[in-house]
Amino acid sequence: MVQFHEHIITELLEDSNGGLVVLSSGLSLSKLVSSLLLLHSSSQGTLLILSPSSASLKSKINFHLKTLNPQFNQIPAEITADLAAHHRHALYTSGNAFFITPRILVVDLLTNKLPTSKIAGIFILSAHSLSETSTEAFIVRIFRSLNRGAYVRAFSDRPHAMVSGFAKAERTMKCLHVRRLHLWPRFQVYVSQELERDPPEVVDIRVPMSKYMVGIQKAIVEVMDACLKEMRKTNKVDVEDLTLENGLFKSFDEIVRRQLDPIWHTLGKKTKQLVSDLKTLRKLLDYLVRYDAVTYLKYLDTLRVSESFRSVWIFAEASYKIFDYAKKRVFHLVRLDGVKFNESSKGVKNKKRKTKGDDKNIEEVDGTSSSSSNAGLILEEVLEEAPKWKVLREVLEEVEEERQKQGMLREEVLAEGEDTDNGIVLVACKDERSCLQLEEFIMNGPKKVMHEEWKKYLLNKVQLRDIVHKKKKPKDPKPKGFGILDGVTPITPAQNSETTSISKQEHDALLAAASKLKNLAQNDNVVEDTPQPDVGGQGHAKRKRKVGVRNRAAVLDGSGVQNSDKEESTSDKIRMSDSKNKIDVDETNAGRFCETMKDGTSVENIVLRRHTNPDAAASNGKPLPPVHFYALESDQPILDILKPSIVIVYHPDMTFVREIEVYKAENPSKRLKVYFLFYEESTEVQKFEASIRRENGAFESLIRQKSMMMIPVDQSGHCLGSNSSLESDLNTPQNSVTRKAGGRKEADKEMQVIVDMREFMSSLPNVLHQKGMRIIPVTLEVGDYILSPLICVERKSIQDLFMSFTSGRLYHQVETMVRYYRIPVLLIEFSQDKSFSFQSASDIGDDVTPNSVISKLSLLALHFPRLRIIWSRSLHATAEIFASLKANQDEPDETKAIRVGVPSEEGIVENDARAENYNTSAVEFLRRLPGVTDSNYRAIMDGCKSLAELALLPVEKLAELMGGHKAARTLRDFLDAKYPTLL
Repeated sequence: MVQFHEHIITELLEDSNGGLVVLSSGLSLSKLVSSLLLLHSSSQGTLLILSPSSASLKSKINFHLKTLNPQFNQIPAEITADLAAHHRHALYTSGNAFFITPRILVVDLLTNKLPTSKIAGIFILSAHSLSETSTEAFIVRIFRSLNRGAYVRAFSDRPHAMVSGFAKAERTMKCLHVRRLHLWPRFQVYVSQELERDPPEVVDIRVPMSKYMVGIQKAIVEVMDACLKEMRKTNKVDVEDLTLENGLFKSFDEIVRRQLDPIWHTLGKKTKQLVSDLKTLRKLLDYLVRYDAVTYLKYLDTLRVSESFRSVWIFAEASYKIFDYAKKRVFHLVRLDGVKFNESSKGVKNKKRKTKGDDKNIEEVDGTSSSSSNAGLILEEVLEEAPKWKVLREVLEEVEEERQKQGMLREEVLAEGEDTDNGIVLVACKDERSCLQLEEFIMNGPKKVMHEEWKKYLLNKVQLRDIVHKKKKPKDPKPKGFGILDGVTPITPAQNSETTSISKQEHDALLAAASKLKNLAQNDNVVEDTPQPDVGGQGHAKRKRKVGVRNRAAVLDGSGVQNSDKEESTSDKIRMSDSKNKIDVDETNAGRFCETMKDGTSVENIVLRRHTNPDAAASNGKPLPPVHFYALESDQPILDILKPSIVIVYHPDMTFVREIEVYKAENPSKRLKVYFLFYEESTEVQKFEASIRRENGAFESLIRQKSMMMIPVDQSGHCLGSNSSLESDLNTPQNSVTRKAGGRKEADKEMQVIVDMREFMSSLPNVLHQKGMRIIPVTLEVGDYILSPLICVERKSIQDLFMSFTSGRLYHQVETMVRYYRIPVLLIEFSQDKSFSFQSASDIGDDVTPNSVISKLSLLALHFPRLRIIWSRSLHATAEIFASLKANQDEPDETKAIRVGVPSEEGIVENDARAENYNTSAVEFLRRLPGVTDSNYRAIMDGCKSLAELALLPVEKLAELMGGHKAARTLRDFLDAKYPTLL
């Protein structure tokens, strides 16, 4: 356990009321919580941990509990709604620690099923997501009012989220009723001293980007800058936030949306689209350094299709460069003599050869090349590899050399019983896809990986073409196997006229290459399915591996790797022509296989794939060490599981860097070497440095806030009992109080609201409780809130309203409310931080359309005349409306509300007002007859006992009942009409 964790725990234990801890990300919040759980004893009472939204944090806490104390058998179980009430009560009184979902905890607190005196305290693990209306704040308020001696400890490792909005930290502390704020940034004295006392050996490698990557990055940054300038013109957003550095982070979308949401309905389509475009451009920047050239081109192709019509950025001046350079990284179209090309391609299929490009060598695989005889177009594969791949292989070679040199020394150390260097190499990537691709690259070499991606790309083109052709009617059927399916572009007069455009020629060349590949797919599959050790055996995919001898003098001394020619990864290929090379490689691989199996036996494979790579050899035949790949997004305690000696950070991430520092501080005797792979002068470096600056800035802001914070004396929750009624007192007009018995206040009866269990996912029950209403949680069949025996409310947020109309669920819900309650209410609730408008003016058309939500709402109101629709501006407005609706009403009965709509054993539904006196099916049938309206159907029911009697009534009697001859004649004609006339 690191010492600064001990300091944090000491500070927390000093204050029995609890506190709010804000840590730098990566300083192992899970270990801190685990250590606190180990200090908890059952004599103190039960400890409840509110289940975090991320499952990975919970699993990490459980993992550290087992590693910190193997004898600790009481791993916290989770209390959910699936457990019966008596079972939950037994757990609450057991004195152990439990994870619990917020919804079930608030329900048990309101129904008094939770013995609060038996609870020692509550842990909240994501304090940054709290607000005044959140369920966690609701829980703490009720809990504090019932048990003032217990503690509430809240934690957060996202400091930048604690400074978003006005006085976020102060408001969070007010919600939690805690008085102490503990700030632990990375630059705090105890933290920095401990982490820098024995730091790992760090090698910072700056990899130059290829010239096309630099071009794409420059173009994206230009387009982003243009979009930001356009947004500044709108005068709707704070200009200080609109910087390119902020635009690199996901939180930028939240910053912009938070400012624009209240006026979203007044914005034009262009401004709305700019917000979306900035998100797309940020992804493009991220994917440029994360994925290979073919995948990047594939993503751009999807963007071109999905965003071409409505997008603003695609029409920016520099955007064409993004698409152009992305294509040039994958393939070139070159004009050559088509006849000569066809002859040569027939003779040497699937054989590499070099063709001179503008200023670089481009590899071409003739088997997938295509030509158009009229235009002489040839599709040349470039398949530029990611520059980091080559450097990663060189790093792994260097690691293996060092391992072999230190082999004897390590054996001696291990014999003494100290495992300081277990030889495990960990490569950390951003996501699972990158891990899989890098693993394949090390196993099979870069050429095969790129070729496989290229093959998938081309085959997708063919599939898309087939789908389009199926939709179109064939104008002129031709025999199968003719044209593009044969791998050649068909030459017809019609085609000749179309191929004048470059894009058409390019499209045809791609389709021809794809079709050729499709024809060879079966052979390729057979080759790919063969076992790995037969390197350089059969098939062009195997021949694409780099072998032979090539001297590379790369010094990894922290100053950077100088890669003189940036296109080396796509150019320097050595043909594998003689069989001697093949035999040498196979022998090397066989020896490597034995060695990796020997080394790998002691390693525990828990979280991720282990890669022993039996046939991986570098271009000069050097063996590579066993490698483990880890996806940063999986968020597992990988360093504590594997205990690696060498970590290669392929995609730099601030949180993971801190985790490495903590891991080294916990294991000071362990030798640890860390390699950072950065693209030189890329947004990757900029984003990494900006994330550190942003976090430091957030902590500086929090430190300033803490120094000026005004904390009320009663914030510990000791005066909470009287707070709930305070607001309702203020709402009472002074005049109405003084006129009654000289100002003596009458004893107010407590307002009650029956709330459906499912509604505790929203914040409205919390706000109603703040207003001084008593919340009774039950499972309701009809409605969401019962305000009185007569008033039933169905609450819908805007998103839920649209979905309910689409599914038809709302119609059924209103129908049941109308059946059982005299005053059914549909509450349409808006979000406080968004515009109070149902639709923007641009979305409302002139014509009435059945798909419009306004039309659907009108039909609902026409069909159910007794339905009342309430539009609420926010949660607090809803609470005010509920209070005014309840003003002169009786309190609802809990037992009756539960039984409404639930059939008894005999199948009779209680409280169905119509079912007691009427046949409800017959009434519904009557109301749908022509001439029968909401104003006359009750008179008809009073005048005749059944539908059969109604059918026999003369027109005069019907006119008397229906209030007019016209309506009576309409109904009579309908009843007397013969069958054929109804068609």
